[in-house]
Amino acid sequence: MVDSTAAKVARSAKAAAKADAGVLVIGLGRFGSAMAMTLDRLGQDVLAVERSPALVAHFSDRLPIVEADATNPEALDQLGARDFSVAVVGVGTSLEASVLITGNLVDLGTEQIWAKAVSAEHGRILQRIGAHHVVFPEADAGNRVAHLVSGKLLDYIEVEDGFTIVKMRPPKETQGFTVAQSKVRERYGVTIIGVKSPGQEFVYAEPETRISVNDLLVVSGHSDLLERFAARP
Repeated sequence: MVDSTAAKVARSAKAAAKADAGVLVIGLGRFGSAMAMTLDRLGQDVLAVERSPALVAHFSDRLPIVEADATNPEALDQLGARDFSVAVVGVGTSLEASVLITGNLVDLGTEQIWAKAVSAEHGRILQRIGAHHVVFPEADAGNRVAHLVSGKLLDYIEVEDGFTIVKMRPPKETQGFTVAQSKVRERYGVTIIGVKSPGQEFVYAEPETRISVNDLLVVSGHSDLLERFAARP
């Protein structure tokens, strides 16, 4: 689940990166390594920084990587951190290290700093010292899994401010009807944006798209409304 959050942040970091600059990923724990691997898979130039010799050896054949202590501003300067417009601080278990690294990147003038936080207090500190984006992988994963475990949802992605996209089975009242006939938007305040039939390609939902019992629906809306719709038999 942490990997899912890392992938989302990686796509955002890639979009923010300049065409002539890569992304600096500091710390190769679960979140940082998932970030670096995803960025690499997306075709983004990435440089990983890790101070653990064991982790450096583990990832050396998969990623461009430098062994360095990023809490030392001189080490960051020597490895060329100024050349990166986007940096990701994947260190979370050590609050002191996380804050020092983020502060060093702020001092270097890094244009976009994404920093992992493990608590609300940690996040507030990172924002106050200059992190542009603070992410909470564990909290995001816990929220997502809670929705999957407690209801009929097959997948759950909260985008922002409660707006959510889910994958779910169609309630009985929609089966055999078109999207227009089911009147889901009018009745429940959510929007069917796609339908996936067994053995068929995903299609964007049109008013005339017919929903079958074995289909999968991709639905968007506020999380509370989606939970109400998904709870229908």
